[in-house]
Amino acid sequence: MAASSYLEHVSLLFGWVYTICWSLSFYPQPLLNWTRKSTAGTTIDFPGINVIGFAAYFIYNVCMLCSPQIRYEYAARNYGLAPTVAVNDIWFSGHATIICLIALTQFISKLWGFEKREKGSAGASMSKPVWGVQLGSVVGVLVVTLIVAIRQDPDPATGWAWIDVLYALSYVKLLITLVKYTPQVITNYNNKSTHGWSIYQIQFDFTGGILSVTQLFIDSYLQESWSGLTGNPVKFALGIISIFFDVVFLVQHYWIYAHKEADKISSSEEGPLLGSTERSWNAARG
Repeated sequence: MAASSYLEHVSLLFGWVYTICWSLSFYPQPLLNWTRKSTAGTTIDFPGINVIGFAAYFIYNVCMLCSPQIRYEYAARNYGLAPTVAVNDIWFSGHATIICLIALTQFISKLWGFEKREKGSAGASMSKPVWGVQLGSVVGVLVVTLIVAIRQDPDPATGWAWIDVLYALSYVKLLITLVKYTPQVITNYNNKSTHGWSIYQIQFDFTGGILSVTQLFIDSYLQESWSGLTGNPVKFALGIISIFFDVVFLVQHYWIYAHKEADKISSSEEGPLLGSTERSWNAARG
């Protein structure tokens, strides 16, 4: 088997394995919330901003793979090459959007029969910075769409084109990926614990990030061009940013706050204790 043919199979394998890992990473937290009948220890910012981010990424992937117009404009800017977007990217982003939406509804305690969190408790309501990022993202995409609709430049290689709207969506996803982990990192720091935050989702996410980035490098090598990375910046940066924050969470869980988690093993699944735990954390923070 030729080296290129072998690498194509490796790329395909990595693509679907990373899709499975990243897809599985969305389940541990909602399942943990369901088991504990509580969202204490987690922030609504994470699933809330994730819904917009993955919806934007889903539209980006569908258009990059299925739209003849977008593929023509991409080729005009990238030496005639095709986008490094695969079917598994569409499946992953669509699935992620749905699961994040379900996770978001878990913060409606009456809907799921969960323990009601105290009004004003950390992470129980969307923070102003996250609302700002969401609003700014929507406005930014609308502005780019308006510019493209008005100008209609004839040469997509040098002028405004519909692919720029997709790139705007991809930058929304990048911004949200950069922002979405921060509230949980801060919450873990304030609580001096990762209690209530599922580490299994981080392990899946970390594995998926490594394989996703590796697949992009393989595809770029097969195309003999770095445009596989530069032409699909959202997928590359998504993997890198995810890996960085996953390392932060892993260090928090297994090193910095490891002794706190050991102390809470006996009560980790006892829902009634979580309300008092959260209240004590909030009281300790003033």
